[in-house]
Formats: sequence, C-alpha cells, structure tokens
Amino acid sequence: MWLREVKRFIRSKSRLVGALGQPLLFLIALGYGLGPVFAKAGQGNYLEFIAPGIIGMTIIFTAIFNGMQVIWDRQFGFLKETMVAPVSRLSIMFGRTLGGATVAATQGTLVLIIAMLAGFHPISLIGIIPAILIMFIIALLFSALGIMVASLLKDMQGFQLIMNFLVMPLFFLSGALFPLNTVPSALLLVARFDPLSYGVDALRYFLIGVATFPLTLDISVLIGVTAIFLALGSYFFSRIEV
Repeated sequence: MWLREVKRFIRSKSRLVGALGQPLLFLIALGYGLGPVFAKAGQGNYLEFIAPGIIGMTIIFTAIFNGMQVIWDRQFGFLKETMVAPVSRLSIMFGRTLGGATVAATQGTLVLIIAMLAGFHPISLIGIIPAILIMFIIALLFSALGIMVASLLKDMQGFQLIMNFLVMPLFFLSGALFPLNTVPSALLLVARFDPLSYGVDALRYFLIGVATFPLTLDISVLIGVTAIFLALGSYFFSRIEV
C-alpha cells in the first residue's frame, strides 16, 4: 500500500507540477515582494524566514488531502477490493498514511531545494538532515488526520469543505508567514494549539537557527499529536463501511 501510493505520485506529473507551483509563487511573490518591508522593520531577510513556512504549507496541503484518495477508492469500489485482501485494516491504514507522508515529505524536500536555488541559505547543510526528519513527522501527522476525516465521510465535496476549513486556519495561524514572538498574546495562545506551529518552528530552528518555542517542546508536541491522530485514524478506518 505504501509503495502503491508513492508510484501513483511518481506517475502523476501534473500533480507534481501543481504541488510545486503554489509554493514557488509564495516564495517569489512574498519572499521578494515583502522582503524590503520585513527588512525595514529590522526582522532580517524575509525569504529566509518564510522558506520553512512555505515548506510546511506544501507538506500540510499534500498530506492532509491524501485522505481524498480513500473516498475516491470508496466511491469506485477499489477500497472494497483492498479490504478483502488477507491483511488487517490496520496495516492498510498505516500503509496509506506512510505512503501519503512519504509523498508529502518528498515535495517538502523539493520545495527546500527550489528555495535554495531562489536564494535561501540554511545556516548549516548538516541541519538539512534533521529538518527532513521533521518534514516527515509533519507529513505523517497530517496524513493521518486526512485519513481519519475521510474515514468518517462518503462525499468528496464534504471532505473538501471540511479540509479547507481546517487547512487554511492551520496554515495561517502557524506563524508560517509572520514571527509569533511579535504577535498579540491572544493570537500566540491560538497558535499554541496549532500543531503546524511546532513543525514550522522546528524547521526554522534547524534551517535558520531561529525558534519561538524550545526544540524539545516542538518535537514532543509533533510526536504526541501524530500518535493521537494515528490511533484515531486507525480506529475510524477499522470501522469504515465499504
């Protein structure tokens, strides 16, 4: 199941181009467009600040919409064929989650490479390795969330509405586009309940050496929330009716 998801992504060239087009637009339009304003405010290079946030955006959009494939397979009968295979539903769920997470983390890595070509300079090339691990944890978290929600729904339009309602607030409140240490305390409190905030913060720590929260807190929250969503996703997927 994991390998099938990865092969499906590799064959879909249009999906790859579409997934990289939006991050590239954000990097260029915001990184260079708002860069002078950010620099005049004494905050440094905006492209370097925003790059980890755009990587996080790429991962969450790709990973969370991995759940759409569950509804798609359910509508066209492929999920029923998968369910009657001599493997447990838990294995199927984990395979789909790992496949979606691998694809999302790969896209995040590609965006990192594009950002470096556009002028982004990590503080250390060695820091890229733990940053990629953080990307995979973020991807695993939101891939599990997408499959969990998809297991509760039968309608593609309903899934898209719910995901858009979740994804946009998660992205914009994560501090991906602005520093959290300068926002009002009420907004910072909301950001603390956003798991993507800790993912973006950990990426910034490894890539540019800047962080709002302690690294141990970032990693602990990411692993803890990932475990919760994997458990919930496994439960609801095991009860899915095909």
